[in-house]
Amino acid sequence: MSEAIHHPDDAGQSPHTALLGSQFVGWDETTQTATMRFTVKREMTTWRGGVQGGLVAGYLDDVMGYAYVAATGGEMAPLNLDISMTLIRLIPEGVTIIGKGRVVKAGRRVVFLEGELLAEDGTIYARSTSTALPTPRPTPTSTGMG
Repeated sequence: MSEAIHHPDDAGQSPHTALLGSQFVGWDETTQTATMRFTVKREMTTWRGGVQGGLVAGYLDDVMGYAYVAATGGEMAPLNLDISMTLIRLIPEGVTIIGKGRVVKAGRRVVFLEGELLAEDGTIYARSTSTALPTPRPTPTSTGMG
């Protein structure tokens, strides 16, 4: 797996990165797949002992978005129109999740993405798809956050 010429974090990390415990691992140009690692924090879980569903969507959104950012050399970012998610099993507190995000098709007007979250042993926790608009990637200075 090789990293893109322009790593998605080149322009600085988004504020949500610390909350999700996101770490960009790599980019595979051939399969258009980004790999990330997430550390599940106690604050992300419910009384059932697993990550709250909306926050699972956050992990999936992050890895799918990073795939498109990497595919465009850091120039573009997806603006979601929809995200569909299937929760397959509870993601417990304290585990490390491997996220795989893939660009299925990227056109001028629409981007189709897929994502999945896995345990380190390959067990699938959740899957998702997203339809998004391709937009120029915001920077901390363009958003007033820098």
